[in-house]
Amino acid sequence: MAEERAHRRLAAILAADVVGYSRLIERDETSTLQALKERRKNILMPLMAYHRGRIIKVMGDGVLAEFASAVNAVACAVELQARMAEANKDLPEDHKIVLRVGINLGDVIVEGGDLYGDGVNVAARLQSLAMPEDICISGSVYDQVKRKLDFVYDEIGPQTMKNIAEPVPVYRVWAPSSRQEYYGSAEKALPLPTKPSIAVLPFTNMSNDPEQETFVDGLTEDLITDLSRTAGLFVIARNSTFAYKGKSLDARRIAHDLGVRYLLEGSARRAAGRVRINVQLIDAIRGDHLWAERFDRSLEDIFAVQDEVTGKIVEALIGRLTVQPARNKPANLEAYELCVRARTLGLQTSLAAREAIFLLKRAIALDPEYAEAHRWLALNLWLAWEFWDEPMDPSRAKAEAEAQRAVALDPNDAGNRWVLSIILGHERRWAESDAEFEATLKLDPNYADAWAMRSDLITLAGRPADAVEHVYKALRLNPHPPGWYYWMLGQAQYALHDYKSAVQTLLRPETYRTTSRRILAASLAQLGRLEEAHREAEMFMMRNPNFTIRHWSASQPFRDEDLRQHFIEGYRMAGLPE
Repeated sequence: MAEERAHRRLAAILAADVVGYSRLIERDETSTLQALKERRKNILMPLMAYHRGRIIKVMGDGVLAEFASAVNAVACAVELQARMAEANKDLPEDHKIVLRVGINLGDVIVEGGDLYGDGVNVAARLQSLAMPEDICISGSVYDQVKRKLDFVYDEIGPQTMKNIAEPVPVYRVWAPSSRQEYYGSAEKALPLPTKPSIAVLPFTNMSNDPEQETFVDGLTEDLITDLSRTAGLFVIARNSTFAYKGKSLDARRIAHDLGVRYLLEGSARRAAGRVRINVQLIDAIRGDHLWAERFDRSLEDIFAVQDEVTGKIVEALIGRLTVQPARNKPANLEAYELCVRARTLGLQTSLAAREAIFLLKRAIALDPEYAEAHRWLALNLWLAWEFWDEPMDPSRAKAEAEAQRAVALDPNDAGNRWVLSIILGHERRWAESDAEFEATLKLDPNYADAWAMRSDLITLAGRPADAVEHVYKALRLNPHPPGWYYWMLGQAQYALHDYKSAVQTLLRPETYRTTSRRILAASLAQLGRLEEAHREAEMFMMRNPNFTIRHWSASQPFRDEDLRQHFIEGYRMAGLPE
């Protein structure tokens, strides 16, 4: 008999297994095996035929399959997870058969009817990285499908895999419908507030110079800030309106998504020491243009133009009101532009904080009495030592000094009061912190970031239910928020012992892979999902190698000792170091 030669080919390999298979078998072996048999017959086999896949092998708790096309493999996996979720819908938790799936496109060795090699091994490793109901794909698969399949792809980043020479880029795949179901009804229409509600869309840079983009973005942000200070208005936060930057969408669609009635659109052109600004106020429900104006001024008058535009919008929507005291305006335009650049770097990463600190120190050197620059410097110095393993000294004392300086220079800026409130709270000066927070919301009731960050201190005070309400308030003002909002929400949910909700929140791509991962690990551990908890804790430690439970506990301003012990318990269960 002639020996069959092994050969190589490129293939998309799908690996899937059943989460908690041993537990299911131990609970009821007969019904588990019967259910698996039915799922293969009624779900897996028809999908494989439809998407032109070939099953290589079926194990007790999993399957390995081959596709000639990465597109077919991913489409099959998404439909497989959707069908499995539907089949699980009416079953009790301990009877559900849940899959995790990994897909890789790579070179495989064909021998008989079997496949071997790194292409197969990477698929298996991706499957083990996936969370329950997840699909993880390699970068090679992502490159093939990103423009061909209308799914959502969340970048997890390069992952080191056993016996694989180089880190493999990994992405999580979501079907838009499953993502909505998993995260909650994100597409549900938001009810209109009782107050006149407005979103300021990013102004268009009409200059030929792309360098002016920062200036135009800063103009938009400052209009949002000034309108936000008007108690008679409901104003959507900057992060959510900038989600539409560069997108051509119908005004009614944007207003519907954000839950507002009015939109402000505009453009700006800066050249030869002058600035030309066009603005128009739209009633998105009726489709009417309520007000439009063009400003052509010297660049030195830019801040006066901002005040004028704000005043006209307020008058158009709610009539003349008692105007809030003016915020401190920069005396130096270059300092202003440095500060605008630094604004976008806050609350991201250690590297971003260092860059922001560099920019803000330059801004303060140019304009020592520019309060906003001192505020952002304070916040980044505080973040550096509190969250990103930077030395505590001298950043801790310097952060408080800069925050106090910002408030002294401009006590009428809610942002200054908010930053001081957070820093004082973490110094355990709770009464002062509470007073500064009250001052913040009196000056700016629409300050979404303040509502969200305040929830951190409220959770640690032993009032997590109130903290959840604060985050929900922030999310209504900022429907497309930065990821740390979900960190604050997940922390409060953990404190409430609502671990399932905490896991769902902390798996959101906006916050997953950030420092919030330690709370995700603790939540998984409390649910008894120890293997997943230990994996998340390991990945958290890759980015936070100096973390210890003891140091974390000592640095956190808990007012509730039982709650501190509850977090410590979860971290220990997840395997984080003492």
